[in-house]
Amino acid sequence: MTYCVGLRLNDGLVLLSDTRTNAGMDNIASYRKTFVFEKPGRCVIAIMTAGSLSVTQTTIARLHDAIAAEGADETTSILEAPTMLKVASLIGDTLARTRREIAARMDMEQQATASLIVGGQRQGEHMRLFLVYPEGNFIEATDDTPFLQIGEHKYGKPLLDRVVTPETSLADGRKAVLLSMDSTLRSNLSVGMPLDLTVIERDACAISHRQRIEAGDPDFAAMSAAWATALRESFRNIQI
Repeated sequence: MTYCVGLRLNDGLVLLSDTRTNAGMDNIASYRKTFVFEKPGRCVIAIMTAGSLSVTQTTIARLHDAIAAEGADETTSILEAPTMLKVASLIGDTLARTRREIAARMDMEQQATASLIVGGQRQGEHMRLFLVYPEGNFIEATDDTPFLQIGEHKYGKPLLDRVVTPETSLADGRKAVLLSMDSTLRSNLSVGMPLDLTVIERDACAISHRQRIEAGDPDFAAMSAAWATALRESFRNIQI
């Protein structure tokens, strides 16, 4: 399984994914689930993936091939698309086609499915964040709901509901997604380290910060311990 979360804030995007993939309890591995495409200063696109590894890897490979193809244009390449809406549409079409082709080769009882979070900005356009469903359709993060999640989202959602607004700073956004992931790591063994953190500042049209957080990272461990202590103290202080 997996957990990916993206915030669309006034100051930029904050994205976090785990890397654990399992095909049974005795077959656990790590695969990157955050992929970045950019023309610095012109456009930046980040994609996080959840679901069937065969579907997500093939989808990402096809997006790369479309970018590199001779004659690539706005109808085929996400880096040439004129808007982030068109980017989401191209990615959705690629995901849906890939899912159908792979599912057609599998037994009826097996499911080949995947979902994606797509965020980024083109020069002259506002930053946007989409959740792309297996069928290729998508929804967009809004001021009312400025975050999107895929995978094992239920454990980390309550914190986001309580603290994240469009006015949240990028620093607090990083803290929010890391604590949301920490809650998920504690409650679900199918989500695991390392973690990939990506920050895209508004109007930068380039990746502002990328970080891989390995198991045993001292800063992440200190944050996790501080959060656990704060929760215990708050619990004890509540009077009923």
